[in-house]
Amino acid sequence: MPTADPSGVRWAVLGTGRISESFVPDLQQAEPGSVVSVWGRTADKTAAFAERHGLAHSSAELDEVLARDDVDAVYVATPVATHAPLAIRALEAGKHVLVEKPFAFSTEEGRTVFEAARRNDRFAMEAMWMKFNPLHVELRERVLAGLIGEPRSVRGGFGMPFPAGGSRWSAELGGSTVLDQGIYPITLADWMLGPAQAVTATGSVLDGVDVSAQISLDHGDGRGSQSACSVLEFCDPSAAISGTAGWIEIPAMFWAGDTAELHAGSPEALFRTPDRLVREREGNGYVPMIRAVNGAIAEGLREHPSHDAAATLRIAGTMDEVRSQIHSRGVPARSPR
Repeated sequence: MPTADPSGVRWAVLGTGRISESFVPDLQQAEPGSVVSVWGRTADKTAAFAERHGLAHSSAELDEVLARDDVDAVYVATPVATHAPLAIRALEAGKHVLVEKPFAFSTEEGRTVFEAARRNDRFAMEAMWMKFNPLHVELRERVLAGLIGEPRSVRGGFGMPFPAGGSRWSAELGGSTVLDQGIYPITLADWMLGPAQAVTATGSVLDGVDVSAQISLDHGDGRGSQSACSVLEFCDPSAAISGTAGWIEIPAMFWAGDTAELHAGSPEALFRTPDRLVREREGNGYVPMIRAVNGAIAEGLREHPSHDAAATLRIAGTMDEVRSQIHSRGVPARSPR
């Protein structure tokens, strides 16, 4: 098994799609660390990706990348249905893994990945960058410190009419608006209010894919959250955290934001001129998470306390129930094609 280089974690990237295009520059920016190799299904496309990003090695042969002694960790950024199989292959090859959200297609799949990580004594984490974003981290600290009193409700949305085609529309590839977009407001609610105790969800389905969802979660003691997501229409992509002494608004796109408005502390801030909190985004927004993962691996951790296996599997269980309800009683959607 590889030993991390003193200069930092050495990464390989699995997948050459849109997310990897944004993620690799942040990997290169997040010191200490480096990007050694990239794998993709098509050799020419993968080589072109490597050239764009100045990577020394590329391959369409996964085993070739996973066999490299100069690769300590892999970032999995392929269609959702392939997350668990690829992560397990990497772990069995002795690599640490950071898996693009959602970690897997289901709780059961996610559990098998974490079991493989434990079996091979490797680090594994879902790339839930929002939980490492300086803005969101400080907001949670202020909520815990009592800024808005007792937090009682969370609402959030992420919906827009995406072009037809691609993995998000394919049941075979793991397409799901809940898994791809709904995961953000569900995670925010879990983070601010604690685990969901009951789930109510409605939505629409097209060709076996949940394409819209309206989600209500009961977090116990009268606390609740409301989420909406869709690939068919717009759902307000902002979020709010409300409590007994005020509320916080996070403008669109709330999961990647650098600004929030704090309606708390005084009548003026509550109703007229809220305090504005700004925390500048690093790179494309992934840098704080990557830096945290690099540090955790260097320290010999196998999970990160800010987003550990328990949190990942708990949220996956909520999404399993949401999708089960939508697929069992959701209405058919009209194709945008």
